[in-house]
Amino acid sequence: MRAYDPPPAYARAVLRIIDARTGDSTEAAPARRGLTRVEAHASGLEPTALRVLLVADLLVRALELGGTPVWALLTGDQDQAELRSAAGALGIRPFEDGGDLGSGLGEAQVLHVAAGSAAAPGPGGVLVAVAPVASVAPVGSGATTAPDLSDPGAFRLALLSHPRELPVRLDADGLDEARRTLAHWRASVADWARRPSRPVPDEVRAALRGAWENDLDVPAVLDVLRRVETWPDLPDGARFETYAYADRLLGLELTRDIGSLA
Repeated sequence: MRAYDPPPAYARAVLRIIDARTGDSTEAAPARRGLTRVEAHASGLEPTALRVLLVADLLVRALELGGTPVWALLTGDQDQAELRSAAGALGIRPFEDGGDLGSGLGEAQVLHVAAGSAAAPGPGGVLVAVAPVASVAPVGSGATTAPDLSDPGAFRLALLSHPRELPVRLDADGLDEARRTLAHWRASVADWARRPSRPVPDEVRAALRGAWENDLDVPAVLDVLRRVETWPDLPDGARFETYAYADRLLGLELTRDIGSLA
């Protein structure tokens, strides 16, 4: 028996998202090749705002991997320069300013990403709700609203490891675990890169796509990577290509250390 079986939905290659307004699953890009607008609603340099931008970034990446053109916007009314700077450190790609824009370019779909369903930004489109993040200071015992960005990759992985609809409490232990995992994966990818390249197995590609196209289930994508790491008889070149392919969504710079190993 194979380690993976392609999910039936994979044949359609359609990203589906739960609309927080209705609880229904809907196509993120209902019109083939039609423009989709992803609008992130966040203000202030605090962990929940960064999580909103991260989820929006994942949506943009997933849609682009499926061949959908995307227009990414950021709306908010405070500390936007600081928020954008922190987002850039986390590998979140730049958003255009959506503060003064109207309906846009005749999009086939509009996806609003916001913190909680109570923050629904007006009628129309699909609301992608993001649960809050509580960040605990790395030194001391008190909670703080300031995110710990001393290791941006670890912060990003720590958030990606949790379903977006569940609240997250980031503390030193969680960030340390993410840091160790990221260092291990980058070292493994650098080692595998020295072997002959092999294609991503079809069933693995299907498992990855099936995970992120099912309501952007990134923790399930990470689970696939963990299984691929120890999948018996899989050539290291295929492990490398699998991690590099998944990183087009994850944005964790998993290939960063290629060439650094002796």
